[in-house]
Order: sequence, then structure tokens, then C-alpha cells
Amino acid sequence: MRTVFGKGRIFTGRKFLETGVNLVVENGVVSSFESQEHTRASDEIIDLKGNLVAPGFFDIQVNGGGGVLFNDAPTVETIRTIGQAHRQFGTCGFLPTLISDDLEVVKQAIKAVDQAIEAGVPGVLGIHIEGPFLNTDRKGVHDSNKFLRLDEEHVSLLSSLKNGKTLVTLAPENTTHDLITKLVKNGVTVSAGHSNACYDRMFDALEAGVTGFTHLFNAMSQFINREPGVVGAALENQESWCGIIVDGHHVSDTALKIAMRCKPENKFILVTDAMPTVGSPTDNFKLQTKKITVRNGVCVDEQGTLAGSDLNMAAAVHNTVNRLDVKLTAALNMASLYPAEFLGLDHKIGEISPGNPATFVVLDKDCTVLNSWIDGISNKDNSGLQEA
Repeated sequence: MRTVFGKGRIFTGRKFLETGVNLVVENGVVSSFESQEHTRASDEIIDLKGNLVAPGFFDIQVNGGGGVLFNDAPTVETIRTIGQAHRQFGTCGFLPTLISDDLEVVKQAIKAVDQAIEAGVPGVLGIHIEGPFLNTDRKGVHDSNKFLRLDEEHVSLLSSLKNGKTLVTLAPENTTHDLITKLVKNGVTVSAGHSNACYDRMFDALEAGVTGFTHLFNAMSQFINREPGVVGAALENQESWCGIIVDGHHVSDTALKIAMRCKPENKFILVTDAMPTVGSPTDNFKLQTKKITVRNGVCVDEQGTLAGSDLNMAAAVHNTVNRLDVKLTAALNMASLYPAEFLGLDHKIGEISPGNPATFVVLDKDCTVLNSWIDGISNKDNSGLQEA
């Protein structure tokens, strides 16, 4: 049976389709775009009621959700719970993210992601290992007692995921040029974060193969007049991607607006850095030994240090449009196409195109998620679709 989505606006990730063009899905894959008169009697018709179809969101930094934290229990069930909690906010692809921990926990997390992908857990596309190869001077809420210097023996562990993509956040000054290059040659995407590197060290890391910056501005050496630091390198380099947390707490709106004038729009990626409170009624949780509480929409420890976020991806898109004055199409791409391009997954997520998996969201005019599909499977029935 074909499923035909019509009577709405369709944004493919590249363009808006003309009015009257339907989206056709067969066997979990986008089959075609065709005019309304080509519908068949046997088709299942989804009336979009004037709402917007857009590519499913892809969040490359998700620590937790639904009341659970990946570090606490790096298992398939934890990954499933996190994915379901974020899916209601349009996240159709995600990287479970492990905060700095013992290497045995890193091994468990990699194994769990492999098993989750093999089991077909919806949305999981790989793993983000954020630490423990970080700089104590820029630790943020990470436990510096877990920190290590990246050496040869760690490369095989970080390269051991059999299914999906691996993203590693490290401090370039905590390893060598050659080891960064080796990670990249092993298929790992390397991002700089929690780093106090000077500009020259960061420039060398970019030459070695670093292609991303984890939560730009946060937990990294700042741009100053005689030492541009990690931030300066991130904004000068036109080829790298910058993850940004648009919640009004992590970074000033003005700072983000200035940053977006420094390099191409398609090099910015919306991330949530979400914690267990997203998709959960709880307002607090334990991060290793620290109690974290949500105060005025932001997660902090008892000393007031930021500890991830209480942000979801639909809110991130909404904030990007309304706080940063970014066009809706650009904000949608920052949440879908651009992170997919960053990790080389734009053939699976980020664009609605014939031959790609049918993974997309339906949004109302306020960017509220009404429903989502992953590989053609709906998250819920469509009775909640209201007239736009």
C-alpha cells in the first residue's frame, strides 16, 4: 500500500514543493512527489490539514531524556527511552551521548549502541563520546577525575562501533596531531570541545582532521584580541561545523548572531545537550555524584554550573527563528540536513527525497510537533492533526 501525504506544505530540506504536490511513501521509503490527480483508490491518504512536513530532526548531542541518563545505564532500553522521549519533539535521529566516564563505561556504551541499532531501535544513528579526553581548565560539569590523555591504546576503543557513526569530542591539546588523524582515518568524526587550546593548536587540530566544535562558546577558550582561541578558530574556519545550544541561557543571542555572520549558515548545527528532564515530569536528577536541578528552564548543579540543558529540538528550532531572526527553512536545516551532512548521513536523514527513508515531522505554525515518521512508521495516529 502507498501512503500519500497531501493538503499541506512540504519542505524537502532543499526547497518547498509546489502547492498541490503530494508526498508518496512506499515500504518505509519516499517513493515520489506527484500531483493530487494521481492518487489511487487503494492509497492510504494522510490529510495534513495545511500543516508543514519537514525532514525529521537529528540531534547529535543527547545525554538523556524521559527520566534516564545514558551514563547511568548504557543499555539498549536506556537508548530506547531517550529516543522515545525526544521523538515527541521531532527528533527522529539522535546520537546517545556519553559524558566523561571510566573506559569500561565507554565500552558498555559502544556495545549498547551497536545492539540498539541491530535491534532496530527507532532513531539511533550512532554514538557521541564526549570525553574523557578533555581539559580540566574547561571541564564544565564533567568530572575531571575521569579525564585522560588520548593515546594509541584508546584509538581502537573509540573506533570500535560496528554500526552507525561515532562522534568524539576531545580537547586537541590533550592528544597529538597524528592520533587525531588516525581516529579520522578509522571513520571517527572528531569535534573539539572542553578545550583551552590556543588558536595555533586549534588550527593544527583542524589540519589533522577535526571537523566540528561542540557547543560553540561553552567550555572552550574564548576570542580575545591577542589570542583568538578555540572560538576564533571555529569562526574563522569556513569548512567546520559548529554545534549551538539556542536556549537563551548557554550563549547570548547577540553572540550567536555575530557568529552566524562569520561563516556559512550551513555550518551551524542545533543541538540540545539534553538531560533526563526532557520528556519527563522530573525537575532534578543525579549526574554521577552531583545533584542537577532545572531552574528557570536551565539545568545547573548546586554551585550554579550549567549541566547540559532542558531543551528539546522543536524548542531549539522555534528559538532560532524567534531569538536569532533566522528564516524557518534555515532553522529546520540546522536541526536536520546540516547535522546529517556533518556526519555523512544525508542519504538517510535530513532530506525528503525519493529513495531516502521516509523520516519526517509534521509541524504547525508555531513549530509544535504534531506527528513524526521514522522509516515510514508513525509515532502516533493522526487524529491530533489540526487545521493550520
